[in-house]
Amino acid sequence: MLLSVNIGKPRANPAQKASTTGIDKRPVDGPIMVAAPEPTAPGAVGLAGDRTFSAGHGGPDQAVYAYAREDLDFWQDELGRTLPDGVFGENLTTTGIDVNGALIGERWRLGSAVVLEVSCPRIPCRTFQGWLDEEDWIKRFTQTARPGAYLRVIEPGAIRPGDTVEKVYRPRHDVTAAVAFRALTAEPDLLPRLLPIEALPAHLKDRARRRIA
Repeated sequence: MLLSVNIGKPRANPAQKASTTGIDKRPVDGPIMVAAPEPTAPGAVGLAGDRTFSAGHGGPDQAVYAYAREDLDFWQDELGRTLPDGVFGENLTTTGIDVNGALIGERWRLGSAVVLEVSCPRIPCRTFQGWLDEEDWIKRFTQTARPGAYLRVIEPGAIRPGDTVEKVYRPRHDVTAAVAFRALTAEPDLLPRLLPIEALPAHLKDRARRRIA
């Protein structure tokens, strides 16, 4: 289920001078339209009213970011602080679905119309660390391997808090968002498993090939 749908509020980037970030996402009431962003529109994402301000984020393969409330609760206990929905910069805060265990290429139906496809894990960056203001955050996030998942938009439409999230397609491989994350970060021995995965973004396959070589 969708616990919340979160839209970014532009603010100064805590990790970079003279820069803006959309990581400060706050829950909003629905309905919110979801559509695939134009590949040539810098910073464009899938949710109406949202935007990213980094060249490394957004676009069709990172149109929507999902993170599980169960994983936020894990981090609440680890960090000893309250973590509201949206604080990790996620557009969708879910419950009852294993986001990290979702297969690359898996498809979800949200509500009655929207279909999203799991494309890749989130890789932590300096903005994420600066936003949370936690020492060694990138290292801790990486070691724990609870990355959440980016999704691309297959069928557009409107979503709202409380919508069901139903898995409607699972590909015939075993590479999850968490496995892809581990391969791309701390466990390069896993990289060959990424190359046959059709739904993985091309730039990540290229990165894997370079590291294998």
